[in-house]
Amino acid sequence: MAAFWSEALGRPVNAGANSEFAAINATDPATTGPRLAFHQVPEPKTVKNRLHLDLINSEYEAEAKRLLGLGATHIRDMKQGDARWTTLADPEGNEFDLIAG
Repeated sequence: MAAFWSEALGRPVNAGANSEFAAINATDPATTGPRLAFHQVPEPKTVKNRLHLDLINSEYEAEAKRLLGLGATHIRDMKQGDARWTTLADPEGNEFDLIAG
């Protein structure tokens, strides 16, 4: 999962990653942001995500195509007023939204 999110966010996986634990820091000095940590668990996903990421991008169509090329799965497209977003799932089925910004 760290490899997918590394590519999706344009941030490298931290050194020392293995199949049980990996992390991605906000590496751009001009950017602050959370450290994303990935821990392998034995249980499969059975219900809605406990964490849901929204990715906002001004190049909406190109970014959707890029994420799908990385292994994301299209779930649904939504439009509400002027707001437009697509719900995708990462390779393990965790849903996230791409929002036109």
